[in-house]
Amino acid sequence: MQHLWAPWRSDYISNPTHCGPDLFLNMVNENEDEKNHIVARRKSCFAILNTFPYNAGHTMVLPYRKVSDLDDLSVEEQLELLKLIIEVKNALKELYKPHGFNIGANLGEAAGAGIAAHLHMHIVPRWKNDANFMTAIADARVHPKDLTLVASQLRAKLSLG
Repeated sequence: MQHLWAPWRSDYISNPTHCGPDLFLNMVNENEDEKNHIVARRKSCFAILNTFPYNAGHTMVLPYRKVSDLDDLSVEEQLELLKLIIEVKNALKELYKPHGFNIGANLGEAAGAGIAAHLHMHIVPRWKNDANFMTAIADARVHPKDLTLVASQLRAKLSLG
């Protein structure tokens, strides 16, 4: 029998405070983009790798302003958010050649939002046959790339250097 080691999951499972309502604000205000896997900053929004990704390259784009719904964004914020989503999608497409993407938001706790108080849009690269048996029977996912490596590659593509 083979055993897979995923130590990054233990913090998520054992520490319910890992995703408090101000997590994103705290991370962006630390100005430690490499440590926090922030891959792009724009005037009103930024992009960050999901610490507990569904797939390699799973990125989130969110406004600096803590709002819970798309309706709460100004028109300028909406446009910049969408523009950064497209930039991230294109960078991931060039870097990892996925066959498709899931892009969207979970609005509210009932919809599955882990941090419902701060709107965040998910960009999840997908490959044909990427859903394997591990998710179904072992409550685990297998990722071929390290978060720090993905962040570095994506940051370079998005011109954060």
